[in-house]
Amino acid sequence: MTDQVTGAQSLVRSLESVGAEVVFGIPGGTILPAYDPLFDSTALRHILVRHEQGAGHAATGYAAATGKVGVCMATSGPGATNLVTPITDAYMDSVPIVAVTGQVSRGVIGTDAFQEADIRGITMPVTKHSYLLTDPADIPRAIAEAFHIAGTGRPGPVLVDIPKDVLQAATCFDWPPRIHLPGYRPTLRPHARQVREAARLIATARRPVLYVGGGVIRARASAELAVLAELTGIPVVTTLMARGAFPDSHPQHLGMPGMHGTVAAVTAFQKCDLIIALGARFDDRVTGKLTTFAPYATVIHADVDPAEISKNRTADVPIVGDCREVITDLIVAVRAEYAAGHRADLTGWWKQCHSWRETYPLGYEEPPDGSLAPQYAIERLGRIAGPDAVYVAGVGQHQMWASQFISYEKPYTWLNSGGLGTMGYAVPAAMGAKVGRPDATVWAIDGDGCFQMTNQELVTCALNNIPIKVAIINNGSLGMVRQWQTLFYDRRYSNTDLHSKRIPDFVKLAEAMGCVGLRCETAAGVDAVIEKAMAINDAPVVIDFVVGQDAMVWPMVAAGASNDDIKVARDLAPDWDDDMAETGVHTTANSGGPGSPA
Repeated sequence: MTDQVTGAQSLVRSLESVGAEVVFGIPGGTILPAYDPLFDSTALRHILVRHEQGAGHAATGYAAATGKVGVCMATSGPGATNLVTPITDAYMDSVPIVAVTGQVSRGVIGTDAFQEADIRGITMPVTKHSYLLTDPADIPRAIAEAFHIAGTGRPGPVLVDIPKDVLQAATCFDWPPRIHLPGYRPTLRPHARQVREAARLIATARRPVLYVGGGVIRARASAELAVLAELTGIPVVTTLMARGAFPDSHPQHLGMPGMHGTVAAVTAFQKCDLIIALGARFDDRVTGKLTTFAPYATVIHADVDPAEISKNRTADVPIVGDCREVITDLIVAVRAEYAAGHRADLTGWWKQCHSWRETYPLGYEEPPDGSLAPQYAIERLGRIAGPDAVYVAGVGQHQMWASQFISYEKPYTWLNSGGLGTMGYAVPAAMGAKVGRPDATVWAIDGDGCFQMTNQELVTCALNNIPIKVAIINNGSLGMVRQWQTLFYDRRYSNTDLHSKRIPDFVKLAEAMGCVGLRCETAAGVDAVIEKAMAINDAPVVIDFVVGQDAMVWPMVAAGASNDDIKVARDLAPDWDDDMAETGVHTTANSGGPGSPA
């Protein structure tokens, strides 16, 4: 199909042709030519956000909730630079988005023209690929390639920067274009010999752990993971980015590892003899002090991105491939090992894991001043909204409590900013998730600090019939920073008090933005206010949960500390010597940390 069109018309037709459904954006000078044909499009829904950062996070939320490529659009200069944070966020968490930005006309590029910024150069370290299109004939090919790159291999963001005069120029629209990416060949199928070696280790390990990362979610491999886990009977831990990849209620699930993970998950890593890492990257929030992480473990590391393998922890068996393909092949290979009579007895290992889980369950104390416990509000929200709801968290204490006290039974029901840790993520990402999954109940669980960064997108939600629900965990402060000041800075609370229990009034603010505003200050009122919010489906709802200021997230491994030093409330720590007596591992007498295998 070849038609005479403008570059702008070619852009819109290209987006329609690749199957884009929605664009989150704001018009401005250099991108304005694209908004004229967008006005006539019946296939593309454009949602006018209130800030470009909101557009980027909405595209990310849409993509994470649906598995499709999200799209955001902005003008040059400040419009484009306002997308840098969500682009980086998508890059860190492997979320497929395409960001389309306007650029100053070709003749003035490099002259510091009005609203000029080298957005391609700025975002080069945080995109999978980027384009600066100088020929309108290249637009269809670039859009097709951008969507292909964003959504294949390890997903991620792609930037397409288009000068204004390129959008205005006459060109031919020819679809489908020929995609030619000679340097881009993601390895999806794993090497059979590596899979067989991994299966051999799995069959003979006495203390194995399945380390499940966000790559399993991105590969949509939860069903395959369940088969592998149940076949092997191996304990499973799911990272912050993998919550829901394996049901929390499953008896093999030990919980989330890492800085605020369960004692059972963290300790299992420290005492295991084999780690099967699937779509995980051994990041610092999981490993703690890297040199002391999992000191007895042989490592099988499977990832679609070869750059991740052995980046932080050397892999004894590296496997490059898509997680779904890898797990599928592992199932076959492990069954062959079992059929040959090779299978270790995990009874003793499970006895120990059960002991850790029973001795150190997740929990919290009621505030001594009688205020509402934030954990209780979040726990009840999860119970009432249920496992089919989509939960989108901001960053901080409420994020950790949401990951701990809501039971995630299904994939794609937990969205958060894991790698970049972006405050302000929740509201616009929830908006994008609701657009992508309009039949789902979508809850944004936000802190009062995060909420005040991007709450203007509630106006977008109200005007566009996007009825998300927001639970603000309002402790009047930057809670996680305050926790660190309590623990590490002698309670010197420098600039962490937001006074947001007084200003602003979140109920009135919500109402001013076209939403329903509710407030809850007592445990007795939690269920009723959540149920009231659940019954409202024709407008966004905001609940201001006024909670105590001094609640802390436990367990905790301090930044840079060893996972051996995990602390729980009241500074109780696992007794390594007693724990390991029955699993053939002893600890050094003088250090209190793990020693060498017996």
